[in-house]
Amino acid sequence: MDKRDEQNEQDEQKVEACIRILEEQYGVPRAEIMDPVDLLVMTILSQNTSDTNSLRAFGNLKKAFADYELLLNASTKDVAESIRAGGLADIKARRIRETLLKIKQDRGMIDLGFLGDMGEDAAMQYLLALPGVGPKTASVVLLFAFGLPFLPVDTHVYRVSRRLGLIPEDVKLEKAQTILERIVPVEKYLSVHLNMIRHGRLICRARGPRHGECALRIYCDSFQAEPKALNDSNNHPQSALR
Repeated sequence: MDKRDEQNEQDEQKVEACIRILEEQYGVPRAEIMDPVDLLVMTILSQNTSDTNSLRAFGNLKKAFADYELLLNASTKDVAESIRAGGLADIKARRIRETLLKIKQDRGMIDLGFLGDMGEDAAMQYLLALPGVGPKTASVVLLFAFGLPFLPVDTHVYRVSRRLGLIPEDVKLEKAQTILERIVPVEKYLSVHLNMIRHGRLICRARGPRHGECALRIYCDSFQAEPKALNDSNNHPQSALR
């Protein structure tokens, strides 16, 4: 076995251990079946805001417009008013209308069910061609609506993965997904995505990570690299709450 194969094997073993620990702590996530267009709109609304705000905005949007045809017939201003709770309303309203219009022009209706009959790469390329849709948004739709093997990487997944040493520190977010998809078992893509997001919000925060409460710290390169005195302090649960 050469050094590259040995490193890949070590990475896979580390990933498996981290997945097991996260599932013990947060449970094994299950995907709820959602309409892919709804999921696409929800993901656009979730950009640069909290889950609470984006869900409120989506609920308001659905109350204001009984279907997406009505939304297309409305003004961008009216759409923006309905999603004001989600932040960046004017930008997101324009993006949502442009995206839905492109789908209708392509397919004659506002529906994405056809993606399930396409190959994985073709489905991804179609979504990436839509206005304002990037790899993370496209991967969310394909994973959660169709069960296709994509592992969306948001800022939480990116941060946790880098701190654990699963991806190199200097790897850009756009490249992280390819690395993680190579070392994470396909059947665990959804679990890793959701549990790393939860862990990143609760424990492995961007500022003030709760080392003392982190069940992954024995596998965490970032924690192990900290000065010993700081590690000893962070191992005490109360220190994480200061």
